[in-house]
Amino acid sequence: MKNVMVCVTQQKTCERLIKYGHEFLGNDEGELFIIHVAHYQFKFLGNNQEGEALEYLYEKALEYGANLTVVRSNHVLDTLVDLVNKNDISYVVLGESGEAKTAENLISSFSEKIKDIAKLIVVPAH
Repeated sequence: MKNVMVCVTQQKTCERLIKYGHEFLGNDEGELFIIHVAHYQFKFLGNNQEGEALEYLYEKALEYGANLTVVRSNHVLDTLVDLVNKNDISYVVLGESGEAKTAENLISSFSEKIKDIAKLIVVPAH
């Protein structure tokens, strides 16, 4: 059984990541989890229309047969690690970020924290 967790941030890029996670899971036994962890200081999905953003994610979760988890946290990385453990995740799908330095640090820190639990897959931006 393989459980796949797709971490989404910005609305405009998240469907390709969800689709990737869905295809990666394929016909294997397991579940697809869509996760968005928003820091308290940021708007949800970078969108002033939080209701619309949530509705969009909910629709995508239904479309791909995924579990949707949306949480706010001051400790985004720790929250993601907790969700990996809680949901028995085997693979984590992340999108490549345009913010090279910050993203590399986050990705390597996250990868290090889950290395014995799940494999991290970074999907290129293009």
